[in-house]
Amino acid sequence: MKLPFVVAALIAASPAGAQTVDPTSFASDADVKAKVAAMGAAMKPGQGFAWQPLVRDGETNAALEYWKKPGRPAVHPDQAEYAIVVAGAGTLISGGTLADAVVVKPDLTEGARIVGGKTRTLGPGDVMLIPAGVPHWFGITGDRLVLLGMKLPQRR
Repeated sequence: MKLPFVVAALIAASPAGAQTVDPTSFASDADVKAKVAAMGAAMKPGQGFAWQPLVRDGETNAALEYWKKPGRPAVHPDQAEYAIVVAGAGTLISGGTLADAVVVKPDLTEGARIVGGKTRTLGPGDVMLIPAGVPHWFGITGDRLVLLGMKLPQRR
């Protein structure tokens, strides 16, 4: 059987055993668990938060956020925040109005509290997508709340 000319030409042009490049950044379940354990062990007494990229594509990354203490309520004006709870438990308050807001840097405004937000209980496997400009706050139930999250630029 003769191969069609195009197929034969493609086979002839490809070096034997050539591999295509796969730019995918990947972390297995075991990788995630090991990174979470290492982050927890590396935190100093009194340290309430740690952040480390897990997978990335250039400047875009999905990072682990390890919370032992709650931070301040926040708003990211031009970025949505997508996160999955990978360990621990906590509370999300989102929506409403950020009271006593102070611009910390162009992509972050913090406040004293959220007025009129919705409260949700968080546990492993929970998924959230907080739109750009929406106030949010994470409380910690127990010893930690670990999120795998990424910031997504607002569509224009």
